[in-house]
Amino acid sequence: MKTIYIYVLDTLADWELGHITSELNSRRFFKPDADQLAIKTVSYSNKPIRTMGGMTIIPDCTVDDIVINETNMLLLPGADTWNNAKHTAVLSKVSEFLSVGATVCAICGATAALADFGILDERPHTSNGEGFLEMVSSSYNGQKFYVDQPSVSDNHLITAGSTASLLWTKQIIDDLDVYKKSTLDAWYAYFNTGDSKDFFELMDTLSSNDKN
Repeated sequence: MKTIYIYVLDTLADWELGHITSELNSRRFFKPDADQLAIKTVSYSNKPIRTMGGMTIIPDCTVDDIVINETNMLLLPGADTWNNAKHTAVLSKVSEFLSVGATVCAICGATAALADFGILDERPHTSNGEGFLEMVSSSYNGQKFYVDQPSVSDNHLITAGSTASLLWTKQIIDDLDVYKKSTLDAWYAYFNTGDSKDFFELMDTLSSNDKN
C-alpha cells in the first residue's frame, strides 16, 4: 500500500489541496486495478492547525512517524508560515524522499521553503513566476533550473505555482498511476474547461474496457 503524506501547517492554502485530496480519498475515477492508498495528514506536532480558510485540521501523525520508501509520496501545500523553523524537520524528509526515488509535490509557498533549503538548486522546478523565488529566498541558487510553466514534473519532484493546483493534481495522479490515461485526460479537460462534452467523455472512460 502506498502512503500519501500531506503536510499541514497554519495558514495552509485550502484550495491548493482540494482536487487532489478529494480524488485520492473518493477513488471515484480510479482504474479497477489501482493501488490501495493510505492518506495521512502530518505535521510538526499533534496540535490542530488552522488553514487560511479557517478550517481546523488535527494531524494524523507527526514528521517522526513518516515512513520513507520509493512508493510513498509527500505533498507540501502553500502557506504563509513556511519560514518558521519548526518546519525544518519535514524539509529534511524531502531530501530523504528524493534520494530513494520517492515523489515530493510542492506548490506555491512550499516551493519557497524548498528553495531556502537548497533542494531546487539542481532540479528543474517552477513556482509563482520568474523572480518570485529570488524575492522570497535569499539562499535560492536554482535560477538556471527554473521552468516558466504553471506546473513542472521532473525526476520525482512536482512543483507548481499557486494558480496551477489543477495541473499539479493531474501530474500527481499521473505519477501515482491510479487513473487510465483516457480518464485522466478527460478529467483534466472537464475541470479545466467545464465543457459538458468532456464530462460525458470522462464517464465513457469509466465504462470502457480499454486499459488506456
